[in-house]
Amino acid sequence: MENPLTDKIALVSGGSRGIGRAIALALAWAGADVAVNYRANENGAREACDEIRRLGRRAMAVRADVSRAAEAARLMDRVRRELGPVAILVNNAGIGTVRTMDTITEEDWDDTLAINLKAAYLLIQAALPDMRKARWGRIVSLSSVAAQIGGLIGPHYAASKGGIIGLTHYYAAHLAGEGITVNTIAPGPVDTDMMAGLPEMRPEMLPVGRFGTVDEIADVAVMLARNGYITGQTINVNGGRYFG
Repeated sequence: MENPLTDKIALVSGGSRGIGRAIALALAWAGADVAVNYRANENGAREACDEIRRLGRRAMAVRADVSRAAEAARLMDRVRRELGPVAILVNNAGIGTVRTMDTITEEDWDDTLAINLKAAYLLIQAALPDMRKARWGRIVSLSSVAAQIGGLIGPHYAASKGGIIGLTHYYAAHLAGEGITVNTIAPGPVDTDMMAGLPEMRPEMLPVGRFGTVDEIADVAVMLARNGYITGQTINVNGGRYFG
């Protein structure tokens, strides 16, 4: 059976570490060439690209603050010139600064909404012209179980991840007839740097008794990239923390 991802161009925002890096490598395993976006972790992005090239795929690391429209557009233009039009967009860039309702500031709110939600909107808008021209595209955005149950990081984080689900619903409804699918993955606690900052979250709090792995999230991203019949969905990968 033909592999639908062979030679497709993927862009993974926040792809230098954690879930983003795992998704970038999994897409390369599946046959895609991958652009790894980063904001500060240049070494991690270049190491991810080295691994992708060892898999026989093309790769490039591109620094950009994707919460800014000009930089998101510049990123998309550079990927188009050096690899080709983006067919698979993974909106993974995000931050999770822990704040309570008593300690959160306006700056915390604005920064989190910009990076976790506005950046996804900007990259989708920048990628859509090429996807619509090709009548083929896959958009996968990372939400969180916090969008569904509130979580522990704070109101700013829960709101930003809830917004991803609404964003997904809108684009999925309007693009379904053009060969473009739009979906969300909502991970539960995953063994990453962010989880290390939440000591109150313990594996025994989850029905499965452990945190997830980045590869378990990446598997779902690849599935969504391959499948042209799933759209407008939130795929819950959370160890039973929330039953969707």
